[in-house]
Amino acid sequence: KEPPPGAEAYIPQRYPDNRIVSSKYTFWNFIPKNLFEQFRRIANFYFLVIFLVQLIIDTPTSPVTSGLPLFFVITVTAIKQGYEDWLRHKADCSINECPVDVVQRGKVARTQSHKLRVGDIVVVREDETFPCDLILLSSSRQDGTCYVTTASLDGESSHKTYYAIPDTMAFRTDQEVDSLHATIECEQPQPDLYKFVGRINIYKNKEEPVARPLGAENLLLRGATLKNTQHIYAVAIYTGMETKMALNYQSKSQKRSAVEKSMNAFLIVYLCILISKAVVNTVLKYAWQWSPDRDEPWYNHRTENERQRHVVVRAFTDFLAFTVLFNYIIPVSMYVTVEMQKFLGSYFITWDEEMFDEELGEGAQVNTSDLNEELGQVQYVFTDKTGTLTENNMEFIECCVDGNVYIPHAICNGQILSAASSIDMIDSSPGGYRREHEDLFFRALCLCHTVQVKEEETVDGIKKGIHQGRPTSFYISSSPDEVALVEGMKRLGYTYLRLKDNYMEILNKDDEIERFELLHVLNFDSVRRRMSVIVRASSGEYLLFCKGADSAIFPLVISGKVEQVKARVEQNAVEGLRTLCVAYKRLSESEYQEACRHLTDAKLALQEREQRLAEAYDVIERDFVLLGATAVEDRLQEKAADTIESLHKAGMKVWVLTGDKMETAAATCYASKLFRRSTQILELTKKRTEEQSLHDVLFELNRTVLRQRSISGLSVDCLDFGLIIDGATLSAVLTPKQDGGAGHGNYREIFLEICRNCSAVLCCRMAPLQKAQIVKLIKASKEHPITLAVGDGANDVSMILEAHVGIGIMGKEGRQAARNSDYAIPKFKHLKKMLLVHGHYYYIRIAELVQYFFYKNVCFIFPQFLYQFFCGFSQQPLYDTAYLTLYNISFTSLPILLYSLVEKHVTMETLKREPSLYRDIAKNSLLRWPVFLYWTCLGVFDAVVFFFGAYFLFDNTTFTSNGQMFGNWTFGTLVFTVLVFTVTLKLALDTHHWTWINHFVIWGSLLFYVIFSLLWGGIIWPFLNYQRMYYVFMQMLSSGPAWLSIILLITVSLLPDVIKKVLCRAMCPTATERAQSTPCPCLTVEPSTIFMLSQSSSRMSF
Repeated sequence: KEPPPGAEAYIPQRYPDNRIVSSKYTFWNFIPKNLFEQFRRIANFYFLVIFLVQLIIDTPTSPVTSGLPLFFVITVTAIKQGYEDWLRHKADCSINECPVDVVQRGKVARTQSHKLRVGDIVVVREDETFPCDLILLSSSRQDGTCYVTTASLDGESSHKTYYAIPDTMAFRTDQEVDSLHATIECEQPQPDLYKFVGRINIYKNKEEPVARPLGAENLLLRGATLKNTQHIYAVAIYTGMETKMALNYQSKSQKRSAVEKSMNAFLIVYLCILISKAVVNTVLKYAWQWSPDRDEPWYNHRTENERQRHVVVRAFTDFLAFTVLFNYIIPVSMYVTVEMQKFLGSYFITWDEEMFDEELGEGAQVNTSDLNEELGQVQYVFTDKTGTLTENNMEFIECCVDGNVYIPHAICNGQILSAASSIDMIDSSPGGYRREHEDLFFRALCLCHTVQVKEEETVDGIKKGIHQGRPTSFYISSSPDEVALVEGMKRLGYTYLRLKDNYMEILNKDDEIERFELLHVLNFDSVRRRMSVIVRASSGEYLLFCKGADSAIFPLVISGKVEQVKARVEQNAVEGLRTLCVAYKRLSESEYQEACRHLTDAKLALQEREQRLAEAYDVIERDFVLLGATAVEDRLQEKAADTIESLHKAGMKVWVLTGDKMETAAATCYASKLFRRSTQILELTKKRTEEQSLHDVLFELNRTVLRQRSISGLSVDCLDFGLIIDGATLSAVLTPKQDGGAGHGNYREIFLEICRNCSAVLCCRMAPLQKAQIVKLIKASKEHPITLAVGDGANDVSMILEAHVGIGIMGKEGRQAARNSDYAIPKFKHLKKMLLVHGHYYYIRIAELVQYFFYKNVCFIFPQFLYQFFCGFSQQPLYDTAYLTLYNISFTSLPILLYSLVEKHVTMETLKREPSLYRDIAKNSLLRWPVFLYWTCLGVFDAVVFFFGAYFLFDNTTFTSNGQMFGNWTFGTLVFTVLVFTVTLKLALDTHHWTWINHFVIWGSLLFYVIFSLLWGGIIWPFLNYQRMYYVFMQMLSSGPAWLSIILLITVSLLPDVIKKVLCRAMCPTATERAQSTPCPCLTVEPSTIFMLSQSSSRMSF
């Protein structure tokens, strides 16, 4: 609607419609856009250039030989990407055509979701999803609230409460809502789900407009679902691609694996080899043609046009022609094979039944298949503590009021029992002052929270809250700590009943209902690390209750038994319990009015609202009286300790990054075996840097670890160190010093040196951004190690995105971590199999794939290079066009693809039992330059054997039984036949895990080559201009010496590799080779998870 007259100057803005577009292409731009993206890949672009050269100049091979493989690769990739995009189009259509109810002219009309516009008033009913971002105007509930689950946005299945604007919450009918006259001012669309700043100006009967603040508590997000509320009226504020959900679609930055970087480096080497081959041949051609009789023999006179061309032009054309002839040394199909291997291989993680969690009903997920092999290269693991190492399932243990400890008899986990339990106290006869503090403490915990009370309700088919045959209520909250505390209070006799009409009701020990008016909630945030409520008691006095981390409360306290409470908090923290402190202060009428003014001013601000609210909170939250503290236990996840121990044995360094206090985190680290009892703990904390300067502490720690390293270099027993650092000290370490003095320069290097020599590091009191900074620091260190970050909450997203590999845990803190990660797993224990088994297999498979591709292409093209010395550098091809085209596409592609999907050089059980085998493949060991050089030399050796073997064997016996001589095509076909059989059998020798599919593909490929050659040379094809291969293959096979030479040359080619492997195994076997030789102690054999039909035969091969 247009704003009412008298409103400020109004510029109509163009808002998008409510259409969601997650697809990348349209029908019109698919071909140009997809081709542009594909030709940005250097290999594709290179082959396009070669193809164009073949079209433009007279080259020895047909353009088909480059064009067909390129066309195949481009088409396969385009079909895959087009299909994925078509699925996105379908999903978009189903969302955009959803029916939506809109209020128009006082009536409800049904329309489609994509027709919604900003300013439309929408009716949403229970269990419906919000069609766009909405401001809540009124609700079917009397108090103007509604309950919402945001599971599809952040995975939090708990019910969150949202509030209607006070002036419109009374609207009940379509006509009332339609009569509303108002304007809304708000910030530009931005992706933060938890932040919104705006204000609504409501116009009533030509009076001055009433301004009301709008915040995140009024904003209903697209994708969230309405719960426990019959219906609501709300106004559309952000639509389509401007909704917060759509703004969060933005793709993450592309991560590239170490293998891909190695591949590109090898590709450049082969490009240099190709160019040098072409240059050598071009120079030798002109050297050979120096004498006139060779330059222009009697049977091959040049045309006048050719004679007049400049020698430089002729030389350049020849150079291009040689480049085209040798260009097959660059394996174009390697990229498409690698992509298919990653895409298909990623399903093995999804299908793994051992990584399926019954409780969640979900298994592991793969969000990025590009990083599979990186799972086998991890050197540093960064893990969150709460919800990752621990269960995030809180249990109330005790509370302490003024140093006196209260322990309930029984804890009810997740459900409230109706019988109130007595209090088990250390001293059961409280005096007057103590009794008052005790009551205030229990009331504070019953009032200072955002817990909702739900009547008995069915959850997943189970009735929650039924006890002794009668329905009761149960608590839900976005924070498990809060539920544990409120339930703990119930055990201690104080029951939180409900929030009704802005009054919080609690049942005290004497079974009396007390009512407190809730005036303001000062919400929790991770910077302040505390939350407060301002309430008015029935007596009329104003009370401010605050609970938060000890570091956030103690500095604000002016009285109370601080030392006793602090001692108890520290003791609980050492035992690994999560502690919170509780404080309060009484407000006079004037202080309350002052606080109201601060809060209202801050809430109405459109600019820097967050900052102004933080300042207002700081003004209000001060001068507290300390009441006491609580202790809640968060149990360690199942097999967390075993997983960490296995990661240590595999040579990985594990760092725990947490926001918890040092003592609690350290206790968890000991329990999870991150620190052992023998570990010497080094502390780099604020407490220590206050006693000594940071400079002195760092150098002292550095001396300690270096001294120990020099001693341990001589002895067998090495003392391992564990470092503990807190957020404040980390900031100081990472902040470059301004003075630039010699001793006070940058501390990063010393810090990294200390960390390198520690087996485990614990970083506590960390802000989310600091977690990412730590990961970035290690990534950028001189070794450039591969890092992995694992976490379960929104606060872990930054480090998950920063690390080389990010793993999200489907936890209780929402699904943001799982959504933003490369892989998601149900529990921390699944990380062991993910890295030690899947990561290990993926890496050895793809390493063999890459090296084998380069090897088979050297074997293929080097005989072509040698042949030029025998044909006067005339660019005569050695192989037929069909063989050139199909070598990489058909004859040798399937065996290596299958090998890279199903090869298991050792069994899964062995990899799980012996984590140290992971060290054998660490630091990209199978794709290092010496290994690459070995494969290349092996390829050159085999090529020399093929060529000169065939050359010398047929030097004098180039006759068939009928007296015909062998021609050059027969010679080339003989070399090609030996080549195809050798490279395929080389892969068969490398295969350790044989299934029927391996047999089918390897022997089937060889059979296909023979059948194709018989058909290609046995039939006169009408579409060919010339039939140079007619009867060549049959004639070759009719010769006895040809059969003998094929068998002999294949044996000679494969022999060096076999001998090398036998000698290496006998003289210096690796841990993996020793494991292959050791029989498995367990007799039970699991069916292969890869191909359930496959019958595994264990065969030792070299």
